[in-house]
Amino acid sequence: MTAQWQPFVRQFEGYLKLERSLSKNTVQAYLNDIGKLAQYSESHTPQTVDEVHLQNFLEWVNSLGMTPHSQARLLSGIKAFYKYLMLEDVIRHDPTATLEGPKLGRKLPDTLSVLEIDQLLSAIDMSTPEGQRNRAMLEVLYSSGLRVSELTDLKMTHIYFDLGFLRIIGKGNKERLVPIGRDALKHLRLYLDGVRVHLNIQKGAEPFVFLNRRGGKISRITVFNFIKQLAEDIGLKKSISPHTFRHSFATHLIEGGADLRAVQEMLGHESITTTEIYTHLDRDYLKQVIQDYHPRS
Repeated sequence: MTAQWQPFVRQFEGYLKLERSLSKNTVQAYLNDIGKLAQYSESHTPQTVDEVHLQNFLEWVNSLGMTPHSQARLLSGIKAFYKYLMLEDVIRHDPTATLEGPKLGRKLPDTLSVLEIDQLLSAIDMSTPEGQRNRAMLEVLYSSGLRVSELTDLKMTHIYFDLGFLRIIGKGNKERLVPIGRDALKHLRLYLDGVRVHLNIQKGAEPFVFLNRRGGKISRITVFNFIKQLAEDIGLKKSISPHTFRHSFATHLIEGGADLRAVQEMLGHESITTTEIYTHLDRDYLKQVIQDYHPRS
């Protein structure tokens, strides 16, 4: 990145962290996006980039084989950067205002059936400390629809056993209360009283619920790897991740008739349109009813 871009990018980074309170991963993704544009725009400063140059840049990344979803995310990062420059009066005209990203089809999330979830949970070896911890993690993921980062960041003081709720710090440091089911609470208690209490907990990891065998805070990759291995153990052909349990939580609630606004609140979605993606199974069911029973289908 040239010296002409560096000060603006550093200031933008501070703005994302301090004023917008974005996560470290999101901030890094934005900076990577601006880095690509700066690399392409060596003869330009951020102030001299115009609509034509940006359109040429988008055509360039498309020619490199970047997927439409990646292109859309890239454009989102660049738009955020130029909105910031407008906010700081660095520029008077936003060159991204008329830019349109690639047309995207809405990708339906993978889900697990209730039977598949039962099979996965039953396959966990409860005779080991790690098995008791892993069972508690999956029960919490499915019971409360958490993101994997929310699971690994869950703190002891954020579990309200008497009320049956968890206090979750989600994206943008936004708090929400989510219910947790009886089975999840039971396995959480078994883990806390039977496993965690016996660990030699590392300094700094004391507040966190889920720990590794060395007493440190459990990592996201450990959760991913455990779930991947569990799927292989039962011969599950689907490619699943911790997020699959979040998708399944939402889909099963909506299939059962849950109010969309309530599911939105539990998932921590800012927009109801994000939650509406989970209604796809209901729509598939209705379509099947028409095909099976309508005289003109």
